[in-house]
Amino acid sequence: MKKILPLAFLLISGWLFCQSGFKLKVSGDVSKLLELNLTDLSKMPRKEASLKDKDGIVHKYAGVSLSEILSMAGVPSGKDLHGENLSKYLLAKCSDGYQVLFSLAELDASIADKNVIVADTVDGKLLPESKGPLRLIVEGEKKPARSSYQLEALTVGQIQK
Repeated sequence: MKKILPLAFLLISGWLFCQSGFKLKVSGDVSKLLELNLTDLSKMPRKEASLKDKDGIVHKYAGVSLSEILSMAGVPSGKDLHGENLSKYLLAKCSDGYQVLFSLAELDASIADKNVIVADTVDGKLLPESKGPLRLIVEGEKKPARSSYQLEALTVGQIQK
């Protein structure tokens, strides 16, 4: 037992060290490139979203509104989301290679009532290592396919003519 404790401490401290170096990257067709670490995100306004798991159990996630992050990067929204800007999209990329796509219009509060957050907690606890440190939560969709684990990058693009 005494030999296991130091090993467990090393594993946990190694995981925490890796997470402390984590940065969510926001790039592409933005006015300001962002690299937000977990501390940056923890200081931003918090929002909650609910999501049902595959067993039908509803979990409460908390984090930062995706629209808040996009606003910090200077992504067009509200009255600026018209004309050419309506052909812009957001590609969310995860560390395992999984990617999901959104139109900017469906994420904009002036057009749709979609609650999308970048969550760091579930049911009041940090996300488990296998699912975090961040998870994109898209509340209200019939399937949780776009609620993606291990979110690492958000890229704004535009459909070419």
